[in-house]
This record gives sequence, structure tokens and C-alpha cells, in this order.
Amino acid sequence: SLVFIKTTQSKLFLNQLISLLFMLYMVAACKAVPISDLLDRASQRSDRLHSLSTMLTRELDSHFPPIGRMIMPRPAMCHTSSLQTPNDKEQALQVSESDLLSLARSLLRAWVDPLLVLSSSANTLPHPAQNSISNKIQELQEHSKNLGDGLNILSGKMGPAAQTMSLLPYRGGNDLGQDKISKLINFQFLLSCFRRDSHKIDSFLKVLRCRAAKMQPEMC
Repeated sequence: SLVFIKTTQSKLFLNQLISLLFMLYMVAACKAVPISDLLDRASQRSDRLHSLSTMLTRELDSHFPPIGRMIMPRPAMCHTSSLQTPNDKEQALQVSESDLLSLARSLLRAWVDPLLVLSSSANTLPHPAQNSISNKIQELQEHSKNLGDGLNILSGKMGPAAQTMSLLPYRGGNDLGQDKISKLINFQFLLSCFRRDSHKIDSFLKVLRCRAAKMQPEMC
């Protein structure tokens, strides 16, 4: 019995050691990749994230109650609206690389909890395409996490300024409403906020990729 316990503990320790070594290898491998390549990958992921959120918005629109468009909160009510960001590409080109990456990371981090709310709410969403919407929300979560991991590595290569993040807490709660219309409106509103922010993240990363490739501003 004692031998069995020691053997089990040894296997557990060995597995943990292998996992740690693999993680260190992956971090080292990523650090060896040029910034331009990392930005290219991040830009591809952010593009997919924004495309997916746009598809979801259109899918929801197909059965959205007309009254919902009248009473849905304004974009200024999004929980990330307090973050000062460039309004267009021209303004983004005036912001430093580190600050742009910091903005992208701050926005992405602000959606960890709200995406969980969308994911749990999608399971009971009163919509004909509920199953498809639920699957796409899960995809959003996966792409968001993968992009976040990539941006964390990038920030480590770009210095302290890129590693700072603004806190944008979500205070909307886990319940999107009891009745059918409230659920749809609040779900659609939260998703529209995410779509807006995913567009910003994608735009910032494309500007960063453009700069890393030393392209002319008008080509960005």
C-alpha cells in the first residue's frame, strides 16, 4: 500500500514537471518569434473575433422584437465606454505602440465576465437559432482567450507600458431578465457592446501590425 502511494505520488510529480517544462518551452518558443509575426497572428485572431460577433448580431436581428430597437440602451451604456480610445484609424496612428496594445488588452480583459454571462444566458435564450447562437458564443470565448494569451506574450516583448491595463469592471449581473423580451434586448445589447469593442481591438492590432511591417500610414 505504501509503495503504491509513493508510486502514485511520483507519477503525479512527473506529470506536473512535464507540464511545467512544456509550458516553459512554449513561452520560450513564443519569445523567439519576431514581434511582426506575433502581431500578424494576433490580427488574424482579432479579425475572426470581430467577424464572429458580427455574424451573431445578424443572427439575433432575424428575430428581434421591433420594440427592442426602441428601448435598447445606447452604446454609451456599455461597461467599457469609460475607456478613452481613438475614434478612427487616423487617431490610432497617433497613439504609441505600447498604449495601443494596452488599450486592446484592457478591452479584451473587460469581456471575460460578460462573455460568461452571455454563454450561460445563451442556453435558455428564447430565439429560434438558440443552439447556433450558443455554439458561436462558446467560440467567442475560445478566440478571446487565445487572443488574450497571445497579447500577454506580446506585451512582455513590448515593455512595461504595454503591460499596464485599465480596469473596466462589469456590474451588469448574471441575470439578463425574466421575460422573453427583456432577455433578448439585454442579450442583444451586451453582444452589440462586444461587437463594438472587438472592432476596436481588431483596428488597433491592424495598426500595430502595419507599423511593425514599416508600411506607410496611408497603406494601413
